[in-house]
Amino acid sequence: MSKVKTMLKIGGGAVLLAAIVAVFVVATQGRDPDLEALEQEGREYIAQLDRAAGARKNRASLVEWAYTSNITEANEEQRIQVQLELSKQEKQAWSETKMYRWQDFQDFTLRRMFKKYSQLGVAALPDEKYKLLMQSVSGMESNYATSKICDYKNTTKCDLSLEPEITEIFAKSQDPEELKNAWVQWHAAAGARARQNFSQYVQLDNEAAQLNGFKDVADWWLSEYEVPDFEQQLAKLWEDVKPLYQELHAYVRKRLRDKYGEHVVSAKGPIPAHLLGNMWAQTWNNIESFTRPYPDKKEIDITKTMKDKNYTPLKMFQMSDEFFRSLNLTAMPEKFWKNSIIEKPTDREIVCHASAWDFYDGEDFRIKQCTTVDYEYFQTTHHEMGHIQYFLQYKHQPVVFRDGANPGFHEAVGDTIALSVSSPKHLRRVGLISGDAEDEQTEINQLYKMGIDKIVFLPFAYVLDLFRYSVFRGTTTPEDYNCHYWRLRDELQGVEPPVNRTEEDFDAAAKYHVSADVEYARYYVSFIIQFQFHRALCQLAGEYVPEDLTKKLVDCDIYQSVNAGNALSNMLKMGSSKPWPDAMEALTGQRAMRADGLLEYFRPLQEWLHAENQRTGEYIGWEPSKMQYCTQEQRAALDAKAKPEPPHES
Repeated sequence: MSKVKTMLKIGGGAVLLAAIVAVFVVATQGRDPDLEALEQEGREYIAQLDRAAGARKNRASLVEWAYTSNITEANEEQRIQVQLELSKQEKQAWSETKMYRWQDFQDFTLRRMFKKYSQLGVAALPDEKYKLLMQSVSGMESNYATSKICDYKNTTKCDLSLEPEITEIFAKSQDPEELKNAWVQWHAAAGARARQNFSQYVQLDNEAAQLNGFKDVADWWLSEYEVPDFEQQLAKLWEDVKPLYQELHAYVRKRLRDKYGEHVVSAKGPIPAHLLGNMWAQTWNNIESFTRPYPDKKEIDITKTMKDKNYTPLKMFQMSDEFFRSLNLTAMPEKFWKNSIIEKPTDREIVCHASAWDFYDGEDFRIKQCTTVDYEYFQTTHHEMGHIQYFLQYKHQPVVFRDGANPGFHEAVGDTIALSVSSPKHLRRVGLISGDAEDEQTEINQLYKMGIDKIVFLPFAYVLDLFRYSVFRGTTTPEDYNCHYWRLRDELQGVEPPVNRTEEDFDAAAKYHVSADVEYARYYVSFIIQFQFHRALCQLAGEYVPEDLTKKLVDCDIYQSVNAGNALSNMLKMGSSKPWPDAMEALTGQRAMRADGLLEYFRPLQEWLHAENQRTGEYIGWEPSKMQYCTQEQRAALDAKAKPEPPHES
């Protein structure tokens, strides 16, 4: 009880006395001894709370792992049971934490810890509603993980999973009808079926947001970024990148039209979403073979080289570990190798979506990934290992700070490493490509290959949360879900559905992160800031010198640079103990997210695309889709809701 007593002492009748004391304290330049005692007490309380929180997170991660690595009803029941139990404990701790007058504490770190712990998260919901929320997300997740479709050529064979079969169809098939068939079936199974769960999840998650002091979940998600104008910053970044995207889009549309004909791909419209080599048209790497700028340049098939050299999933992970160690960073601990799942098991259903795990005990870190030996997974492996490296670097921090500086930082770290790993210089170093340094045409091909991964992803990532912000805010209601989702994709991404859509469909949930309640702006942020990080690290490694054509950003490989590794480590060690602009500044000297690193990296490609589109007379941009995805009434209602754009400053 002593805690409560001391705290109550500063309430009520003590206000006048406190005011007098405060004046006295200021006058003597001293400190309020009562507040000092409270602050010390707060320090002891928070240390104890942080330890308990670590134990809870450990337990939660263990049941979560058990379920996602073996999807059974028993494991799902166990997960929900433990989550309910932990939520009760968290609620108890939350009510104690709120009794402290922590806003007045002098110590910045202590205040920051209290602030983070004064938000409970979804556990703030009453038990019954909390359980319903858990069940609605679980329902969407397991529906997504277990959805199957039928084979186009053999309609009685209906056991095709997203990984690896459907993904492979999108990677390899060049039959528009087969692609359309797979697209439609997947969106029916993984998307439409999730609609009811999704509506319930939105309602309950919004209630949880309000209990945590936010207007809605959009407000809550945005608060993670700790800057008041974050949405405006996202919009500004998109404006900066849009001209580059539009040139790339126009070029790809022409190449697809040449291949499939005007009746499939129009000259001025959006690109049909099923033709871009990926279920969500979020990256277009799989169409690179027939769209690349210089098709006669011998394409280096890295996947084939990996297979010829008998690469295994384990070898890919070991190479990634070695890359981090070459930077003077931390080697993967023994438990990592023992506990990770790096290949798809054959005896059970698991969530194959690649993920990295921190078990909050300072020693157990794992990756779960259904690795196949190919170049894409080679990069994904480095990405996931980047998360683990972040965990290892900040494991000494209080549990509440064991997180990325903002959600995008965590995603950017592994990708920053992957930028070096996928550079021609590095691939030569590790024997995955041979021959001389690149000539200009090969370099454009290489940049194009990166562009249809990194640049085209940005509007997709931007749309996914713009859509959800609008849903959480109630401006997009359930009867307009699909219409609004496609309208955003049409307007911002320039893609359209392969067939007409209605509100019977719910295509957003056919994307894992929507079904699994994962905020997505982090990936958008990551794809911007990884180029800021990369540029800073390359300069530290002496691999990039502005205006020196022999030291270009696209050629940079920071492998074995202890200088770069130490700078990266300094940023990673901070975890989320400081606001992200501090972490950004520690590595790059900049305090804002800027697209200039990305634009500099892709400048030669942008110049080439611009000249090529002029040469072929391509239409830059796109006219609205002729596909039906909104009714006339929906369109009119959406137009009425849309606020007029503020005039752009030139």
